Amino acid sequence: MSESPFPPTPAAAEPAAAEPAVADLAELAAVIRSGLVESRHFGSLVAVDPSGAALLELGTPDAVVLPRSTVKPLQALACLTAGAPLAGPELAIAAGSHTGEDEHVRVVREILERAGLDESALGCPVDRPEDEGTFERLVRAGEPRARIRMNCSGKHAAMLLACTVNGWSTHDYLHTDHPLQQHVRATMAELTGVPVGHDAIDGCGAPLFGTTVRGVAQSFRSLVQADPASPAGQVAAAMREHPFYVGGSGHQNSTLMETVPGALAKGGAEGVIGVAAADGTAVSMKIVDGSPRATTLVALKVLEAFGTDISGATVLTSLPVLGGGVPVGEIAVGRDLAAALGASA
Repeated sequence: MSESPFPPTPAAAEPAAAEPAVADLAELAAVIRSGLVESRHFGSLVAVDPSGAALLELGTPDAVVLPRSTVKPLQALACLTAGAPLAGPELAIAAGSHTGEDEHVRVVREILERAGLDESALGCPVDRPEDEGTFERLVRAGEPRARIRMNCSGKHAAMLLACTVNGWSTHDYLHTDHPLQQHVRATMAELTGVPVGHDAIDGCGAPLFGTTVRGVAQSFRSLVQADPASPAGQVAAAMREHPFYVGGSGHQNSTLMETVPGALAKGGAEGVIGVAAADGTAVSMKIVDGSPRATTLVALKVLEAFGTDISGATVLTSLPVLGGGVPVGEIAVGRDLAAALGASA
């Protein structure tokens, strides 16, 4: 890609290689049970305005993190710009972490068929569907776990399609030095605005390129602001128009995009998330203990503080803590984040 189609990103600091000390992190969320703080979630967070300028910085937003599935939209973009003919639900599922429902499997199979391949070509591990109803039905039917039910199979199918249209080998498409993965690496560096900070392998077996919390926020800002006709704009549109394929029934990413008009959301394992409002205001974070249970709540509360209407997303912002099946507490914004939001008001 010779000339960047994305809005300019303010110069970012070089990612810090050292793991941040807990003392350098901020309390982003707290779990309150029967009036007592039972658990605290610490991490790093950054919010940027539509121009890319920082609105809020907590913790160590320029330290290297492994973004996990939060950067699937960037991997899908790389497949698209490499020539994979993806659109609509196919593009959304390539950018998502689906819950393994039958409709998800149907779309992944269609991508594989267009690549001239079957499920055996998928490099992701066998797994159960995350959707509980689907999982229970398959268990009753005696169906084994399968690669295509794994939440990353859409991404893998898109990668395989990108390989076949370019005449690239498919047996080694998960090698870091494969042409496709090198293109993914370059795409990530361009959209995040920071150099790749670490090479790793994700849980699904695909190469995982380290970036920063700031870089994730900038990339989501770029996606929602991209020209709708551009590849980046097509990825954002597919995710927002077909949120079911980004997650699934009741999935938080899907629900967020269904209830906050124009928003783009993608979470990942180990407490990483990126969310952008329709105007380009974006927030991302990494929870250091790896728990994702508060990330959507925190992201929405930050966007609300900077002007995004989240009134339709109360199911995601009211998180009760249960005791005996009834609410006895809540998951709430942590003290450091609450103080920062209060100061910015």
